[in-house]
Amino acid sequence: MGNFSNIFKTLRQASGYTQQEFADKIGISRSTIGMYETGAREPDFETLETIADFFNVDIDYLLGRTNKTTVLPESSYYFNDDAREMAEFMFKNPEYKVLFDASRKVKKDDIEFVKQMIDRVRGDSNDTGC
Repeated sequence: MGNFSNIFKTLRQASGYTQQEFADKIGISRSTIGMYETGAREPDFETLETIADFFNVDIDYLLGRTNKTTVLPESSYYFNDDAREMAEFMFKNPEYKVLFDASRKVKKDDIEFVKQMIDRVRGDSNDTGC
């Protein structure tokens, strides 16, 4: 994957994160981060996207295909505010990742309903039920 391991490590260190802190941020193990940085393992496409989004760089830059990155204004990355809000929520709350695929085909209100149901089942809601 080109120079990914070096670029990734440089970005992580420049951002001031330890391997463990960064692993916690994106929801993978510290050992996986270490393997990425030594080149012993390569991320799948979804993880590559997550890393690129986290550092606000494009994938070509992350893979070492170019030494310049295109920085997109945060507001124009998503087609609308609802999509941006839901993506941010799912990134910050990986336990809801199951909603990601569903979110492409359903309305925001339906996703919010499912989220509330998950919260109730997990006991995260103030709702006391029946």
